[in-house]
Amino acid sequence: MRGIKLVTVGSAGKSAGCSPTGIVGRCLVRELVESGERVRVVAEADQLGDWPAAVEVVEGSIARCEGISGAFDGVDGIFLAGAQAATAGRVLEAARGAGVERIVLLSSHGAEHEAAYPPETWFWLAIERAVESAGMAWTHIRPSAVMGAVLEGTYPATGSDWAESIAAENTVREAFLEMGHYPFIHERDLAAVAATALCRDGYEGMLLEAVGFPLSTRSRLRDIADVLGRDITAVELTPAESRAAWRARGWPEDGIDVTLFALEEYGVHFDELTRWTAGQRPTVPDLIGRPMHTYRDWVAEHAALFGSVPDRARHHRA
Repeated sequence: MRGIKLVTVGSAGKSAGCSPTGIVGRCLVRELVESGERVRVVAEADQLGDWPAAVEVVEGSIARCEGISGAFDGVDGIFLAGAQAATAGRVLEAARGAGVERIVLLSSHGAEHEAAYPPETWFWLAIERAVESAGMAWTHIRPSAVMGAVLEGTYPATGSDWAESIAAENTVREAFLEMGHYPFIHERDLAAVAATALCRDGYEGMLLEAVGFPLSTRSRLRDIADVLGRDITAVELTPAESRAAWRARGWPEDGIDVTLFALEEYGVHFDELTRWTAGQRPTVPDLIGRPMHTYRDWVAEHAALFGSVPDRARHHRA
């Protein structure tokens, strides 16, 4: 009999590179259950709801190593999300001791930038190195920003207040409105990449780039306007104004810094970064066996978030 697949879920975090582990984890668990896998979830207290009935849910924290005694029993593979550099070694030691064979890590592109700095400053790269040295088969996934991050209030800051401002006044206010670009992946596509790495052989020792193409801020607004069937007013802010607005909403400085940097960087180097995304092997469609969902798809699924449930899409200029 195949072992249990363990999915770990942390509380939402706004720091740079933090993916919405609850949103992605629920998509992954549904996919695993539908494919016949036995699934256990270790989730923080605020993430205990909305899991399929067939799933065993354990309240605990992978980040703090609390409440996880016995969580690895019978497990052969772990989707490790929400790990912390300070405690990852202890988690991995316990997993190896329980006979876990495979770790699929939800990492961040922050790891590649940390490589230029001393090891004592690493966070994401420290977790990757801990996984690599833990004595189990491993796969790292470095994703784009996740479209559903806004549902959980996680990184990035761009677009984080759009649902509220569009619902209230059909208006968005943000920096780099004209030149800004950001890469996004649908949470179901990221979850499908994770399921592939967790359940299929051939991806051991690999870094999988689960990346979507850079989307312009204007194109995201057009997709929202088209789906809702109404105009959206866009007001360009200075970076300092966006920083102040995000800070007032509880965003930490590192999350703001990286969001503003990426909006500008992907705009300036759009062609180069688009070629880099297209050149990744295996591609996300290769990994999941189907085309990727678009941002427009995501907006259509969550139109109510923006204050409307449209019965048809019309074309409007954002």
